[in-house]
Amino acid sequence: MRLVFMGTPDFASTSLEALLRSGDSVVGVVTQPDRPKGRGHILMPSPVKLVAQREKIPLLQPLKMKDPEFLQALAEWKPDVIAVAAFGRILPPPVLLLPPSGCINVHGSLLPKYRGAGPIQWAIINGETETGITTMLMDEGMDTGAILLQEAISITPDDTASTLSTRLAELGGRLLVETIAQLRAGTLVPRQQDSSLATSAPLLKKEDGAIDWTLPATALANRIRGLSPWPGAYTTVAEGSSWTIWSALALPGQVTKPPGMIVAVTREAIHVATGEGILSVMELQPANSRRMAVSQYLTGHPIAVGSQLGKPALS
Repeated sequence: MRLVFMGTPDFASTSLEALLRSGDSVVGVVTQPDRPKGRGHILMPSPVKLVAQREKIPLLQPLKMKDPEFLQALAEWKPDVIAVAAFGRILPPPVLLLPPSGCINVHGSLLPKYRGAGPIQWAIINGETETGITTMLMDEGMDTGAILLQEAISITPDDTASTLSTRLAELGGRLLVETIAQLRAGTLVPRQQDSSLATSAPLLKKEDGAIDWTLPATALANRIRGLSPWPGAYTTVAEGSSWTIWSALALPGQVTKPPGMIVAVTREAIHVATGEGILSVMELQPANSRRMAVSQYLTGHPIAVGSQLGKPALS
């Protein structure tokens, strides 16, 4: 079968690498245009582009998916299947209808749960203990196509969006290869999603990282893990600066202080009152500085019990 692969970040490059190891014929790759990064705003290729260049696979980087020149070039590759993983663009009907065997997407959740661009992050934020990979036959909806294969994995208490994404990427590559093999063998049995069970996983924005200290400590600990590495969970501090909090534990117990107030400081942690329980902050990053353990931070930055993080609660 002639395969075209569409994807952009590291999550997608893992699937492309798996296809290449399987011996499938990847006749072309489509990825997003190079993006400016860093303080110098230097144009950087996507991880998927780097794999395509290394393997000398023909490459397209369309600005618009409906561009006639792009559609013509894509059609000239004559794909039997288009495999998609974290591409970051909606495929228009001319693309969806091009390959005879359809477009197959690798999605980082157990659909119909967590449809959307942030399934890995929202699964952790919402305190899920299990997620997985779904391969599906794409249609014009947002992750609404028929399910092809699924496999679940556990979410550990230490998982962040970064670590979970790495494990899901490996599973996604393996499941994509298996999906293509079963498609070739004619043994795939698509099944329609039950949309009544669907949940949403919208794309995260920078402002989603702002910590609301009125939430329970457990919810905040999950949110910190789910927002790592981006956008990061952040809060203002008394002197008008900010911290990004990278690691924290929820502690049980009665709270008598307002949410966001520092109630205790130990050698290893800063304990903060929340809407329910205490959040023990163990790793943070001050504005314009590096990540560090709280024990390192406290050596040069004494913290007073009673200091307020975030906006004070209304009395």
